[in-house]
Amino acid sequence: MSFRTVVIENSAKLDYSMGFLVVRQEKITRIHLSDISMLMIASTAVSLTSSLLAALTKAKIKVIFCDEKRQPSSELVSYYGCHDCSGKIRTQITWAKSVKDEVWTEIVYQKILKQMEHLLEYNRSQAILLKDYLSELTVGDETNREGHAARVYFAALFGDNFSRSQENSINASLNYGYGILLSMVNREIVANGYLTQLGIFHDSADNPFNLGSDLMEPFRVLVDRMVKQYMPQQFESSDKHRMLELVNTEVCIDGRNEYVPNAIKIYVRSVFDAINDGDVSKIKFYQINEL
Repeated sequence: MSFRTVVIENSAKLDYSMGFLVVRQEKITRIHLSDISMLMIASTAVSLTSSLLAALTKAKIKVIFCDEKRQPSSELVSYYGCHDCSGKIRTQITWAKSVKDEVWTEIVYQKILKQMEHLLEYNRSQAILLKDYLSELTVGDETNREGHAARVYFAALFGDNFSRSQENSINASLNYGYGILLSMVNREIVANGYLTQLGIFHDSADNPFNLGSDLMEPFRVLVDRMVKQYMPQQFESSDKHRMLELVNTEVCIDGRNEYVPNAIKIYVRSVFDAINDGDVSKIKFYQINEL
C-alpha cells in the first residue's frame, strides 16, 4: 500500500525510470511509485517530464501543484478512473434531486456535529448553539444551518474578531489543509468513475470540483483540529510539513481504525452507494479517535 507523501520544495528535475520517480537535484533520489500516495510540487522551479505525469496518473497518485506563494493551486486529475466510467457518468447525470438533498442533509449534519464536538473539547458554550442548529436542520438544509454554524464555530474557535476572509497565518493553514483534503477526495471520486464537476449541492460553473467540495465537508474538522492545536504564527515551511501529517492521521470508520486517505476512500464509495440505491443509511462516516 502506498504511504509516502513526497514534497518537492526546491529547484529540481523530475522524471520516470523503471517504475521510479527520479528527483534530480544536487544528488539523485529515486522513489518507487508504489510507495507514493501523494506528490506535492511546492515550488515553481520544478520541471517534470510527460512520461512521469503519465506514470503518476496511471498509478493513481495524487499530484498537487503549488503557486508562487507555495499554496496549493491545482492538481492532476485523470480523465478515466475506472473501466466503466461512461456508465457511471450517465448515472450521475440522472441522480434524483430528492436523493441528493437527503445525502447533503446527512453530510451537513455530520459536519456540524463534528464542529460541535470540537468546541466541547475546549468547553466553548457556543457548542450549545450548534446543537440547536442540528435539531433545526431540514432536508437539503434550506435554512442554511451549515453557514450559520460555520460563523459561530470559527468565532468560538479562533476568537470573535476572526473571519475566514482575513489574510493571516490561521487562514493560510486552513486553506492549505483544505486543499490537501479536497485533492484526496477528488482522487476517490475519479477512481470511482464519476465527475468532480457535478456536485450534489455545490453547482458553481467556475468550480471544477463541486462534488469534491460537497463530500469533503465532514473531514474539514480534521484540518481545523490541527490548526487549533498548533496555532501557527507565520505559516512557514515547517508548518506546511506539519499540515501534511493529515494523511497520517487515524480515524475510526466502519468499525476499524484507518488513515485518513483510506477513510476517505471508504466514505466516498459509501456515498455513491447511498445515492445510487436511494438509501442514506449506507453512508459510512468517520469518528474521531480518542486523543
